[in-house]
Amino acid sequence: MTSPPLIAHVIHHLWIGGLENGLINLINRIPADRYRHVIVCMEDYSDFKDRLQRDDVQVIAINKKPGRDIGAKWRLFKVFRELKPDILHSRNLSGLDALLPAYLAGVKHRIHGEHGRDIDDLDGSNKKLQLLRRLHRPLVERYIPLSQDLERYLKEQIGVDSSRITQIYNGVDTDKFKPAPDAKPSLPAKEGFSNEDSVIIGTVGRFQPVKDQMNLAEGFIQLLNNCPDLKQTARLVIVGDGPLRDTVMERLTTAGYADLVWAPGARDDVSNLMQSLDIFVLPSLAEGISNTLLEAMSCGLPVIATAVGGNPELVEDGKTGTLVPAGNSHALAKTLEMYVRGKSLRKSQGQAARLRAEEHFSIAAMVERYVAVYDKLSNT
Repeated sequence: MTSPPLIAHVIHHLWIGGLENGLINLINRIPADRYRHVIVCMEDYSDFKDRLQRDDVQVIAINKKPGRDIGAKWRLFKVFRELKPDILHSRNLSGLDALLPAYLAGVKHRIHGEHGRDIDDLDGSNKKLQLLRRLHRPLVERYIPLSQDLERYLKEQIGVDSSRITQIYNGVDTDKFKPAPDAKPSLPAKEGFSNEDSVIIGTVGRFQPVKDQMNLAEGFIQLLNNCPDLKQTARLVIVGDGPLRDTVMERLTTAGYADLVWAPGARDDVSNLMQSLDIFVLPSLAEGISNTLLEAMSCGLPVIATAVGGNPELVEDGKTGTLVPAGNSHALAKTLEMYVRGKSLRKSQGQAARLRAEEHFSIAAMVERYVAVYDKLSNT
């Protein structure tokens, strides 16, 4: 019996993150008799790989050194020659390094996905990165951008013909991420952190510059400074870990509001925690299609998100949430006040957000679209 086609997924690293979570969700949901998978990490991987539900998925670390590492390309070439994948599916800037080794190793079909902006190129105007992508363009058979914003970037800045592009949104597991069935559950935070009258503002994401949790902290501080009465009810939850966590917490401590903030680090019970929130905030400086934003919508939360990247494609401004300028803590503070004081607003927009997630961003639809791309290539 012939083995199913093998897909080599190349990513920067397999740590906790939206792209990585999306990849694992995809692999877990594609039937094993349709495709085999191997994950090739340009750097390394963590125990996040344990979320894979298939024991036949190999995870390989290339251990690329910072900067130019010719040896990494040679190691990629050897991996591809040994495994003989039918399809390469690279993702984002670091994944470009896999295209030439895959071509030289005889990998017939090569897909490249664009999942979001680079930290050094938040608006897509970096000429050096545009040139780098153009140089790799002949090696790519099919591009998969996650948003219409990234699709425009590929067409207008990289010169990719629309016939070579298939735009696919991320999908959310609406059975796992759902509103609380009854009363809002209490948070597993320190005793006395919140009560039934509290309005809990939350965000989820790795503490790194592009996620800009500092702007959320500043907005929360301004909210309480401008509206002292809200100190009794407003609470902030910041889930995630990363290099900037201590810096953000120091700012909140200096402002005197550390007791009103819960920052538990990385968690594996995000779907449960979101049921305890009242408002979700995504303060990023750049985004592709945010998994956590979709998860919040699916949990029936109104969303305050920055008007960057694919966020405006997910959030219907004034219907399922509000879009605010990136890096503008004053605008964020004003919007936070509107939601903290607006119980009926939170309820109506949260219900609309849940409906939008169910109708337009199901994980089943996402998997079906990826499989359709893989099938089309495999049959040629």
